[in-house]
Amino acid sequence: MDRPSVRRGEAGMVTAETAIVLPVLMLVLVGAVAAVTVVGAQLRCVDAAREGARAAARGEEVAAIAGWAGRAAPDGARTQVRTTEDEVRVTVTAEIAPLGPLPWRVNVAGDAVAAREPSAVPGG
Repeated sequence: MDRPSVRRGEAGMVTAETAIVLPVLMLVLVGAVAAVTVVGAQLRCVDAAREGARAAARGEEVAAIAGWAGRAAPDGARTQVRTTEDEVRVTVTAEIAPLGPLPWRVNVAGDAVAAREPSAVPGG
């Protein structure tokens, strides 16, 4: 039986291909982790804004609203509350570093609107 012969020039080809593909795979993995981190922070901002809007709709003070929102928000998030006679709007914004110590920052925000409860409306 004849064995297929291996050309001498192709003996290290698998090692060379791995050396090229491995950094690309690592870059894709880092990008996926960064994307998941950004999406997770975005969802936390939306949840925090909803919590704050519920508290504001009940007629809570601004400090209490920020407290409710702060429990669900990413670290360092800022809460803004705007009220009208009929509704409240809470916006939670945060700056995150999806790649840890690297100097890339992303701003994410969540916004929620809730109708004021009748007992919370001034004069209502």
